Amino acid sequence: GIATEDLTSKSWDVFATAGAPPMDRIITVCDNAAGEACPIWPGRPAIDHWGLPDPAAVEGEAECRAAFARTYEDLDARIAEMVAGS
Repeated sequence: GIATEDLTSKSWDVFATAGAPPMDRIITVCDNAAGEACPIWPGRPAIDHWGLPDPAAVEGEAECRAAFARTYEDLDARIAEMVAGS
């Protein structure tokens, strides 16, 4: 039920260009990103890593849909907790 028509995946360097919106917090979610070096973000925002399994890596249509639903629920709960703590 969430509109996604205008949303796209972006490379981090889109946010390092002149005129990019400033960011206060960066949240990475990829499981394999935890071991990678993070780029230096302009303005030095807070960085959190919420390692989640990649739902796109799940095989089978029903299983993949269930994996995306679990990921959505996990992110929704974490975001709600973060916002409540602000």
